[in-house]
Amino acid sequence: MNRYRMLRVTFVFALLAASLSFVACSDNNNNNTEKTDTDGGTQKEGSTDNYPEGVECKDKVCTLTGVITESFKMTADKQWILSGGVFIGDDKAETVLTIEAGTKIYGETATIPGTLIIRRHSKIMAVGTKDAPIVFTSSKAAGSRARGDWGGVVINGLAKINPCDAGTSPCEALGEGAGKDGTGYYGGDKDDDNSGELKYVRVEFAGRTFGEKNELNGIAFQGVGSGTKISYIQVHMNKDDGVEFFGGTANFKYVLLTGIGDDNLDWTQGWRGKGQFLIAQQYDDAGDNGIEADNNDNSKDAAPRSKPMLSNLTLIGSPNSEKSDLGMLLREGTAANISNAIVIGWNEACVAIDHTETFKNASSDGTSLTGELTLTNSYANGCGKLAKEPGSDVTASFKVEDFFGTLNADNKTDDPMLTDPFNMTAPNFMPKSGSPVLTGAKIPSDSFFDKVDFIGGMGTEDWTKGWTTAAKN
Repeated sequence: MNRYRMLRVTFVFALLAASLSFVACSDNNNNNTEKTDTDGGTQKEGSTDNYPEGVECKDKVCTLTGVITESFKMTADKQWILSGGVFIGDDKAETVLTIEAGTKIYGETATIPGTLIIRRHSKIMAVGTKDAPIVFTSSKAAGSRARGDWGGVVINGLAKINPCDAGTSPCEALGEGAGKDGTGYYGGDKDDDNSGELKYVRVEFAGRTFGEKNELNGIAFQGVGSGTKISYIQVHMNKDDGVEFFGGTANFKYVLLTGIGDDNLDWTQGWRGKGQFLIAQQYDDAGDNGIEADNNDNSKDAAPRSKPMLSNLTLIGSPNSEKSDLGMLLREGTAANISNAIVIGWNEACVAIDHTETFKNASSDGTSLTGELTLTNSYANGCGKLAKEPGSDVTASFKVEDFFGTLNADNKTDDPMLTDPFNMTAPNFMPKSGSPVLTGAKIPSDSFFDKVDFIGGMGTEDWTKGWTTAAKN
């Protein structure tokens, strides 16, 4: 038995021995009772139980390694381990990974951590339920888990992006991550590409930083197309960004980001998707910005330009923590149409704009907007200051404070009166009775968006209840 094989088998037995301490325990704010299944079965060592190459099962514990090019299903009666970078598909033919509701997947901690990568042309069908979410988590025991324990989830699609590696046509790029092949290539010319579905999925204690601009996020949507369905997602206690869109046209609804170590929602490289109902809650021990929005840092006017359409956001900082910086940072030439947002409690400022190209994208004369970059019908309150102005090297025809206060319509600095948004163990993001944000929403006319009356990510119904977590370790 070679050294790698010995280490992997040793890990499997250690996992089985420790399973009562970390699999049988229920996470905070989650009503599920997770069953421990260590009674073995009839499988012999080395049995694949008809799984494809790259999937090896023993005693209800299955380890995934390398490249898997045959479709298969993860079921809730087994424990699934990601060992190193696990690639689904060969970047040519379709391979479908199906994950049953209630399934738990554990990422190993290693130099190249357990990471799930869905390649172009392939799909992930991870459809959980409120009562049985799909959970990606650390292989460490509950109580000893931390940000950065494992890699996270990466989905690569065929939608358009604006950087090109080696002059490729259509544009494609190599995803960040450890190893010479990173997390694979993404991008193409199919904006309606379908990479599958994520619903009631939780990703926790993931993320890894290998160096500047070489990082793993909680979930990275890389060139993912609008045919992909994304709803009811939580990324919790991630080392780097919570969710990042690298180009593409992917849309989302109902996303919760909690305890993120860097930026909560990040976009770059020409993301043009839509999103509604997002809540980000910064913790006081780590973090950066609520939104960090870029077009392309090397070519700020690159096409297609980042221009998402977002409605009903709640971005919650940690006002007494120096780790909590900016509620929204719009920079690197990005466009965006943002409405019905609540930005509260950010230590440095609620809103910031940077780089000359971003200012020009918003307004060419400082008195009227182009319509490419807008922030309307929103509340900003309780930050270190309302707006952060750019440095002297930036040519700006207007002040950021005026962008929020006068250039855009119907923005306010009143207290939105949320119930308990800064509570990190048992938060309540709903508006209080009498809150001004319970009414007055102006929802975009696009058919993607649900018609609701409230401003912010949540009204009088708590859509996070029952399937999310606030466990710190």
